[in-house]
Amino acid sequence: MPELTDLEQKSLEEVPHPSLPEGSSLYGGTKVFPDYKAENGESYFTLVHGIAHESSVSFVAILQATRALRKGFETAIYFYGPGSLNCLATRGFPTTGNAAFPGEMNINDQLKTFIAEGGKVYCCRFGLSLHGAREEDLIEGVIPTHPLDVQDALIHYARKGAVINSTYMF
Repeated sequence: MPELTDLEQKSLEEVPHPSLPEGSSLYGGTKVFPDYKAENGESYFTLVHGIAHESSVSFVAILQATRALRKGFETAIYFYGPGSLNCLATRGFPTTGNAAFPGEMNINDQLKTFIAEGGKVYCCRFGLSLHGAREEDLIEGVIPTHPLDVQDALIHYARKGAVINSTYMF
């Protein structure tokens, strides 16, 4: 530990750090709403218009869709606009698939899990083109779509009575 001045030491001693031992509860754990499961034929559809690492919106949307899938919903995620960049298998540094910092590949890893567990992932080709991304660089299992499919996918899932989660970042 570095040598501290008297004022630095005084500041450290004013309030114990940390004030609670590791493992202490900071928040209550009461779940207010029932833990719903899908009823026969129910769907869950997520639209994502956010870029990885610009905020947590894209990652949280994937986690919510994964949870819905595990609750038994027929579940799909549709990435469009800049959100399409979340579907690239060619992310990473210094080589594809490697994380330059912890969590860099969390979206890729979670999308692979989502697909492996039976979820569908759609990605707008126009969203890819806007950012110079190539269709052949999509994560395996991601379904490329025409730009006019964004609206029709929304109509399709609305007509099915799906729970629709639309995230938008920018």
